[in-house]
Amino acid sequence: MKQKIQKDVLQNFSYLPNESLVRLPILMALYGLSKASIYRFIKDGIIPAPIKLTGRTSVWIVGDIRNNLRSKANG
Repeated sequence: MKQKIQKDVLQNFSYLPNESLVRLPILMALYGLSKASIYRFIKDGIIPAPIKLTGRTSVWIVGDIRNNLRSKANG
């Protein structure tokens, strides 16, 4: 079930509002990176930092991720 939801989010990523929130597995799929690489790139300022919802739950704003991916494609 979880993988189906992730697949749906990835297929419909371009239709999500910029204010939507995504979790780490979606980010890993979008960037093609491991969890460790994602957090290393966040530390280096290459990927936007997450918003902490709880001590164990982090999310990213779709608009921030889109802008970051767009700047990587253009630069």
